[in-house]
Amino acid sequence: MPIQRAKPVESLYKDVADYDLVLTPDAPLASAINRRVDVPQFGTFATTPRRLAAGRREQAEDRSAFLEVIDCTDHDWKSISYAIGNVLQCWEHQGTIESILEHDSYVDEETGDVVEIMAELQSTSRSLTEYTIDAESLAVIGEQQLTTLERAILPKEYDQVDLFTTDTFDYPSFNIFDSSADIVDAILDTVTATTAGNVAVVLDASSRYSSLIEAAFDTAGIPYYGGPGFVDEPHHRAFLNLCRTGFRGGETTVGDVKPVLTQMGIDVPIDHDNKRLYETVIPETTWIREFCQSITAHTFADALEAYESQTETTLTSFREELARLGIADTPVAADTVDELAYYLQTYEVPVDRENEGVLLADAKSAGYVDRPVVFHVGLDEDWTHSPPQRPWVDTAGQFQRYLDQFQLLIQSGVEQYYLVQDTQGGQPVTPCLYFGELLDDDYDQFSDLDAVSHRRPVVDGETGFQKEETDVEAETVEAISQSSLNSYVNSPRDYFFSRLVDGPDKDYFTEGNLFHDFAEFYVNHPDVVDADALVDVVDVMVEEARPLFAGTDEPLRRRTYLIGLETIVEYLDARGPEAQDFLTPASGWGRNFFAEYFDEPIDSPLTERWFDNTSLGIKGKIDLVRAPDHLLDFKSGRKKSRHKVVQQAAIDPPNDTPNFQAALYLCHYRTKHPDEPIAFTFFHFLETLDDVITGDADLDDTLTTVRYYPWTFDEHVGSREAYDTLLDGYNDCVATFEDLGFEAYTEIMGGLSFPDTTEKAELRESDFAARFTAAVDDRTGDDINAEKGCDQAIRELNGVRKKSFFREDLDAIERFVDNRIEELNSYRRGDDRFPVEGIGGEPNYRRIDHRDLLLEGTSDD
Repeated sequence: MPIQRAKPVESLYKDVADYDLVLTPDAPLASAINRRVDVPQFGTFATTPRRLAAGRREQAEDRSAFLEVIDCTDHDWKSISYAIGNVLQCWEHQGTIESILEHDSYVDEETGDVVEIMAELQSTSRSLTEYTIDAESLAVIGEQQLTTLERAILPKEYDQVDLFTTDTFDYPSFNIFDSSADIVDAILDTVTATTAGNVAVVLDASSRYSSLIEAAFDTAGIPYYGGPGFVDEPHHRAFLNLCRTGFRGGETTVGDVKPVLTQMGIDVPIDHDNKRLYETVIPETTWIREFCQSITAHTFADALEAYESQTETTLTSFREELARLGIADTPVAADTVDELAYYLQTYEVPVDRENEGVLLADAKSAGYVDRPVVFHVGLDEDWTHSPPQRPWVDTAGQFQRYLDQFQLLIQSGVEQYYLVQDTQGGQPVTPCLYFGELLDDDYDQFSDLDAVSHRRPVVDGETGFQKEETDVEAETVEAISQSSLNSYVNSPRDYFFSRLVDGPDKDYFTEGNLFHDFAEFYVNHPDVVDADALVDVVDVMVEEARPLFAGTDEPLRRRTYLIGLETIVEYLDARGPEAQDFLTPASGWGRNFFAEYFDEPIDSPLTERWFDNTSLGIKGKIDLVRAPDHLLDFKSGRKKSRHKVVQQAAIDPPNDTPNFQAALYLCHYRTKHPDEPIAFTFFHFLETLDDVITGDADLDDTLTTVRYYPWTFDEHVGSREAYDTLLDGYNDCVATFEDLGFEAYTEIMGGLSFPDTTEKAELRESDFAARFTAAVDDRTGDDINAEKGCDQAIRELNGVRKKSFFREDLDAIERFVDNRIEELNSYRRGDDRFPVEGIGGEPNYRRIDHRDLLLEGTSDD
């Protein structure tokens, strides 16, 4: 069915101007008709059935009923609220309050009490039940939108006026924007404080658009109404947060009480957010800790007074609401706080506000908006009503009422502007489901319909907002760390935000740093750390990390720390640095927790070697130089294979989980030791936790060592080292190349070139494989299976390539880093925006640290 054209208000008024009384399904529509009355009227002209029956503006009878029932019964608040909702809804759809009692599955003690109490209340539903219209001439606009209870007041004779004409409505184009911020900017470009009274914004009140638009209007000094409710007031939310915090227990974090700290005017650094409130000594949180620890000694009124004193505010309306609920003088208790929170989230507490400025209308509550200019924002599936699933509701009829309301709403205003997003977070935005009933087009997102995209303006051939010219030059990046490169390759935009936005401390960062500091200290002072000292180290590690983990985790953490420390000691005792005279002394890099704890200096040139190699564009910190040709890095995470380490350093294309640490450190270190093979070991000291407990731990299981060879792989395959690898391989491979001998092997390899591919099938079918096999077969005995031996040899050599770095690999890495730094500096200069996508395409969102800041999933947003 097409969108039916709604009658303009002027046309509706002409249709009903001669009647004594006009009923409409929507209060704003009645007000709009009344504003167009051009002759004197006595009494009510256009109104809704509820206003007519009650003799006043409709009130939230669910809330007033709730306040009455909790005062008369001892039932819990949630069950009362549930029963009231069912009773009112059934009353609305069936016409009588007793009709709920016909549905046995919904009848219980609470429902019976609610029916009994509400039957005596002077509510608008009761007024509708008892009211009779005595007007001589009555017009009803949009009767199909009225409920059964509203229709009950209609006399036998009245005239109906349709809301819609027989024509169709050609909806305006959807204006597609890149982000919600762009939509807000578009509205601000149009609305001023002077024109605010002519504008309405229709949106889902619970969406992000609501808070963004309210904040933008506040900043711009544009008046508005219909926005935040009672529970949205920051002080109300903060006080409720404070009360709930008192019952959260020891796992409460500093971040949990940030709303209260904000209202107190206190700014606690974000790095404390994940720390447990009661285990962290932060002077700014002292009052909150003390208040929460004694919260049950307060009544709600006392607690509110204490909050007001700390925040220097007066919450009169909140105090009045506590009195209405009858809990002002009640001691604060966990269940009562939960009930208070439920009440505030369920019922709309009236808020006194000036009705001037831009009208903010909720898309699921409003049926008509009487403003010349109306912005319809979002228009997505959140605009769709959730159909009531109750046996007393005519589902088809209710859906039609929703559909008609939607058709009327999207035509509100002389000028309508549909402002939408086509994608969010890289995913298509689904238009409101009612469009599926109204439009003949097949679509999945707004761009499939009649739509216009609004991109950022093009200035001098470049997309982006024009920037004010300044004399400040962008700081040039000369070197990048491995962690920053990993982030940048995955998503330049995420890397960019990591430079701007601080994050809270994490338990694994804190623990990892402590393990690293211990390892560095032990290399320098092994004689200081005996068994007793090791227990002390565990104690101080627990003390340092305690704010970041649950109290119930402490026994497991202690066991983990001890095993990790013992494994580090075992490794360094058995395979520690060979000597120290091959490096110049280091001046020390940063502070070492255990050096300060034991009051001993750190002066070994082998540990925590900081490098800043601007000629290569890389920087970093080498945990341990084990030998002139061997670097080592301590890792608390899960172990990776040699193949995985090399695979994660891929550049064409980059790996889905890029990690360039080993490759970059080897690039730097080969400048210090050119033409020498170098080993790089990851020591995963927590890898054998389970094995230690069972007594089966093997230190080798904690180590992953990759090697760099200062020659090309093609040169390597003909070397003695490659030949020795084949002699330690599969059985047929060993037999074949023992029979062949090294001199014949190197002579054969000297005339061949190993293929670039690492795919097994391609290697087997290559010209190299055929020529290599034929040459070996010619030089080995008849009892040797040269074909199988050569196939195994190719697999062995290919395995070496996939588990090692060769000269061409690191050369390519260095070029890759040069290109990334050049690209990075271009973005920093403002030549283009930092894209969301990395050079490998869509980022791995599991590795994104600032997902909420990446509004789009493509790089051209």
